[in-house]
Amino acid sequence: MRSLTPRRPRRDPAPSRWAYRLHRLWMTPMVRRVCRIGVPTLVVFLSVGIFLASADRRASLTAGVATLRDKFEARPEFQVRLVAIEGATTELADAVRATLNLSLPQSSFDIDLDAARQRAESLDAVKTAELRVRSGGVLQVVITERRPVAIWRMPDGLTLVDDGGHRVAGLAARSDRPDLPLIAGEGADRVVPEALDILAAAQPLIPQLRGLMRMGDRRWDLVMERNQRILLPAEDPVRAIEGLIALDAAQDLLARDVLVVDLRSKVRPSLRLAPNALTELRRATGVIDISESEL
Repeated sequence: MRSLTPRRPRRDPAPSRWAYRLHRLWMTPMVRRVCRIGVPTLVVFLSVGIFLASADRRASLTAGVATLRDKFEARPEFQVRLVAIEGATTELADAVRATLNLSLPQSSFDIDLDAARQRAESLDAVKTAELRVRSGGVLQVVITERRPVAIWRMPDGLTLVDDGGHRVAGLAARSDRPDLPLIAGEGADRVVPEALDILAAAQPLIPQLRGLMRMGDRRWDLVMERNQRILLPAEDPVRAIEGLIALDAAQDLLARDVLVVDLRSKVRPSLRLAPNALTELRRATGVIDISESEL
């Protein structure tokens, strides 16, 4: 017996033309990236732009961020309460603290470490300074101090200089640092290493040496006791000193009545005798006219 229920028409399983086109379009990688990434990003940017379009909302957002930042930077673990200075004498450490001029306690975020380092290195006695914030609220300052190696006599007073000729500090009197050699003359600070080499070569003469005088910003004179002077050449003064030491050891030259020993000539040294010694020499040799260059 046939069923009286009408038969439903069979549905065509094939997709429609538009469904097929949309499916093929979705299979394109670029389209899928745009739909998954580009569209949400665009929606977010549009939402943020609409929100920030209002000046009141922008001001409120800025104030909220500033408040959160201030609260974060003001936390106790970020507060600097102490400055610890290492590698410096007590006097220099006090000078560094005064130069840094920090109002403590202060947030470490408010301290410009680079500017503070430059202020510390502006002191003559400071060669380098390293600043870092340590745990416990301590600002550590590691100082490399300049070490004076000579006293530079200038028209306006005495100055301590390091091995690079940089000023370290002033000096009230020569007797305050008898352990350091004395240099003088214009430009002497620019050639301190050469002066140290000369002093190292002239060690046997140190007990009689009063200081080094820079002449014409090109060469040195050794100023000895009894107002004696040793004129060094502009080139290779160390070798000239070594020759003088050998000559003095052989003939006891500097113990004689000699005012000037001129070593500028590579051929032979020239001597200038004291007036009394020159008169005695003329009397002994019977030569009335004798020049100092012939000695």
